[in-house]
Amino acid sequence: MSLLAHSAEDPSPHRTPGATPHATNAPETETPSACEPPDGRSYLLGNGTARQYRHAVTEGVDRVGAKIATTRRPFTGISVDGLTPTLAGIDLDAPLHDPTAALDELEDVYLRDAVYFHHPRYLAHLNCPVVIPALVGEAVLTAVNSSLDTWDQSAGGTLIERRLIDWTARRIGLGEQADGIFTSGGTQSNLQAMLLARDEACRRELTRDDTPFPKLSPTAEQGMPHSTRHSDVLPRLRILASEVSHFSIQKAATLLGLGADAVLPVPVDETKRMRTDELAAELERCRRDGLIPMAVVATAGTTDFGSIDPLPEIAALCARHGAWMHVDAAYGCGLLISRRRALLSGIEHADSVTVDYHKSFFQPVSSSAVLVRDHTTLRHVTYHADYLNPRRMAEKRIPNQVDKSIQTTRRFDALKLWLTLRTMGADALGGLFDEVIDRAADAWKLLHDDPRFDVVTEPQLSTLVFRYVPGGDLDPQLSDRVNLHAREALFASGDAIVAGTVVDGRHYLKFTLLNPETTLEDITTVLDLIAGHAGTYLAEQPEPALSAR
Repeated sequence: MSLLAHSAEDPSPHRTPGATPHATNAPETETPSACEPPDGRSYLLGNGTARQYRHAVTEGVDRVGAKIATTRRPFTGISVDGLTPTLAGIDLDAPLHDPTAALDELEDVYLRDAVYFHHPRYLAHLNCPVVIPALVGEAVLTAVNSSLDTWDQSAGGTLIERRLIDWTARRIGLGEQADGIFTSGGTQSNLQAMLLARDEACRRELTRDDTPFPKLSPTAEQGMPHSTRHSDVLPRLRILASEVSHFSIQKAATLLGLGADAVLPVPVDETKRMRTDELAAELERCRRDGLIPMAVVATAGTTDFGSIDPLPEIAALCARHGAWMHVDAAYGCGLLISRRRALLSGIEHADSVTVDYHKSFFQPVSSSAVLVRDHTTLRHVTYHADYLNPRRMAEKRIPNQVDKSIQTTRRFDALKLWLTLRTMGADALGGLFDEVIDRAADAWKLLHDDPRFDVVTEPQLSTLVFRYVPGGDLDPQLSDRVNLHAREALFASGDAIVAGTVVDGRHYLKFTLLNPETTLEDITTVLDLIAGHAGTYLAEQPEPALSAR
């Protein structure tokens, strides 16, 4: 039975008089015979096709459910060359005219060889298994297909999203003037945060009494967003972020016309947290050199190490130097509902925050948001179009979310989180995140005590960066090749999937634990598999290669 099987044909007590009757009062579209292609209209979801929709969705859900229930490995190990011919042989101009046949074909081109994040030995990237209430939300939102840009395209969807933004802002502690918007992911959230920081920096620079540039008039300051930017200011703007911050900050700087070089890397300590003494020195250097520190990006959960920068100290430095404080909590946002909430102490001082619910809130991709302390800063992305969101709507206090977003058409991704909170609650979600953090702590002890491996740092969250280190002296380049081979061979086997990264110029392996179903036994098994692949590779090397050079 489909998750939505009860909804499409039930008569509604709120039907507007004169509206088209529901499917119970309308004939179902007949399925065309096999000898003639169906009319395109027969595929449109509507009153007359509700039963067809329910049948098709149920069949798809049944297939996915069966696949997940019987998956024994996270991946089949198929190669690009192995799968490409299957796709290449499909003629997209020759439709099958049969949903069942299309699903059969999908088994060959996708479902059979998909990477399954729900499997306990998927340990690679920041991908989580997803909670069922969110999947119900996904089914609802795709069928209704609301667009969250304007009130007249979403109505209740707009209010649900705004409530979730308010809820998240309260969890962070941003205050009564906070606001935000759902986004496609952390990269977009970081981009929007940096855009707001850039325009606020330009506004401050161009309105101070001693500005060396033509001063903005109060009228211009309140005008369109582009009036707060000045070509002479942009080259002086700098973003300060730790050397292990997410690459999307450099990408944002490039897209915003600052260039990747405008991002100044701040050194980290042995636990991979930003060194605030180095940050203070860099801020002072910017002041001496006539540069403007438009933003400091603190990370609450770095992608590789799960490290959380010292947020209270960074907040104090930002306040002293007048810099926008952005916290990239795409990974660590799960701490907002965790018993470890204290690890985010200081996040309440941020000017903007990135959260990725599709990481540590166990939501399907995509589900993310950017939040700001001062809702008025969102004006920097506000543009009015007469056909969509004319100014008079704002004056009438009609809530159009496009006024706060860099997107126009936008999915109702907030519904997934809404149904999750209303069904299972924040405490249950937070408990899942606490489980994977606990598991990572146990795994760190396992790695720390295993002479076959070298682990970089004890985790604050749920990532572990480590390296296979066979006994005796080994050429560093060969050691790199051993670890690269072990990861590739493991992936090709399909028995498990781990990630890789580079630390101080050397290749390392990485576990990212986001599945509460992953046990310490699973982790032990994967470590033995890695050691086995590494040992096989070493046994094939010429004897001199094992000596130090």
